[in-house]
Amino acid sequence: MERTTTAAALTALLAAAALGLAPHQARAAAPASVAAVAADSPAASPELRFHDIPGSGGITLKGNVFTPADAVAGRRYPLIVLPTSWGMPQIEYVVQAKKLADSGYVVVSYTSRGFWLSGGEIEVAGPPDVADVSAVIDWALAGTPADPARVGLGGVSYGAGISLLASAHDPRIKAVVALSGWADLIESIYSGRTQHLQAAGMLGAAGYLTGRPGPELKTILGDFLGSRLEKEQAMIEWGRKRSAAEQVDRINANGAAIMMGNAWGDTIFPPNQYAEFFDRLTGPKRLEFRPGDHATAEGTGLLGLPNDTWTNAHRWFDRHLKGERNGIDAEAPVQLKSRSNDGYEGYPDWKSVGAGGTEKLALSDSEHVFANVDSGANGGILFLSSILDQFTKAPPTASIPLLPRAFAAVWQSGRYDEARRIRGTVAVHTTVTPTKADGTFVAYLYDVGPLGIGKLVSNAPYTFHGRAPGQAFGVDLELFSTAYDVPAGHRLALVIDTVDPLYIEHNPSGAQLTFSSPRTDPSYVSVPLREQ
Repeated sequence: MERTTTAAALTALLAAAALGLAPHQARAAAPASVAAVAADSPAASPELRFHDIPGSGGITLKGNVFTPADAVAGRRYPLIVLPTSWGMPQIEYVVQAKKLADSGYVVVSYTSRGFWLSGGEIEVAGPPDVADVSAVIDWALAGTPADPARVGLGGVSYGAGISLLASAHDPRIKAVVALSGWADLIESIYSGRTQHLQAAGMLGAAGYLTGRPGPELKTILGDFLGSRLEKEQAMIEWGRKRSAAEQVDRINANGAAIMMGNAWGDTIFPPNQYAEFFDRLTGPKRLEFRPGDHATAEGTGLLGLPNDTWTNAHRWFDRHLKGERNGIDAEAPVQLKSRSNDGYEGYPDWKSVGAGGTEKLALSDSEHVFANVDSGANGGILFLSSILDQFTKAPPTASIPLLPRAFAAVWQSGRYDEARRIRGTVAVHTTVTPTKADGTFVAYLYDVGPLGIGKLVSNAPYTFHGRAPGQAFGVDLELFSTAYDVPAGHRLALVIDTVDPLYIEHNPSGAQLTFSSPRTDPSYVSVPLREQ
């Protein structure tokens, strides 16, 4: 408990500093057990109050409420509810909540169940979490000047996932802003049927550090990280119940206006699954992708710094909860920022992102690799690598000529006379012949400069089980979506190896893989391009 409350106090001080509060006011913003240390501290400002909020199933959620400073008696204001991210206390959104209240909203934020001082156990956006959202809305409508006809919901990461799911179950929700979240939990941390080791390990560790995982989560996490394949179907069903993609019909029927944002390099919730879900939405919608990793695109906004993501989130709420004609719905619904430049690109839908055509690069030569050795090609390190790409345009690199060919299959294009602007989802089609029944490989696309140094454009893992040794089978693998400009004079390289620290691999000892291109089913890389 000491470790938990100390971390909460530090978080409170950071958030308070962004608000310009004094240290004693910062302590007032901490969870109750922390604030109690300074019992003689002055109360919080008149616009902010901390509350115990009844959650579903009889638990208590720790929350806070901002109301407009100039609220008029008898007047109702649009309501925004903000569930916290995984492992974060109720003060996570205090800066943005104050800004929203200053512009005329009632804002209620609460610590998601099972974390910090909120009651219950961690359910991973299960039915109790969804029910909590409705319970918080009920409480807010009964105890604050909130308007029941103008209810919005939003959050970052875990809060985003809960928000999308809640919009399928509570028709009172008219607008949602889901930032760095997931729509398909399985395709997020189990894409290519490969466990995303660093992502799942980090989430598990943070859950134990800041909360109380429930017995179901403990079992699922143990089975997942322990590669208990006999439990795979149970794990998949558990994830589907927590995926908004499985409830898109109900979301569309309720008609909430949904804005989603994510980063190209999100190592927890990759962008593909958000894009696919976006295409299935039929109501008002907006999709934004930017460089960075998990929650880094909106992270500076939580500290009060200028931030495009939060600016557009406020505009989205203003348009769909206040009815303001601010132009956001007149903009192209898909807004992308390339990893190679700072400008935004607008598209009418996701399928138009690669409307410049598809370039197919033939993988004509057969390649044979030995498994269980890291060739040096990899997807980087959780958070760190994509953050470096975001701020310094320095993605993970590899010397393509020096990659050991015994452990890495390599194909390269010719040098390009003109720049190639890759937009969307690169796909690999190949034929694999294994020497063992199980196996894992990871495909990487590199931008290779004149000196042979490759900058990572995208990657994705693939795992198979129960294959007949020596029998070839076809593989279609989508790499993680991206927006990247390959300069003139460079070439593209596809690299495949069998070990990456980001993922759990399933290659038995002595395993070998052959990648071939049969005449009847040629292998290729399909690269979507932006119109020139």
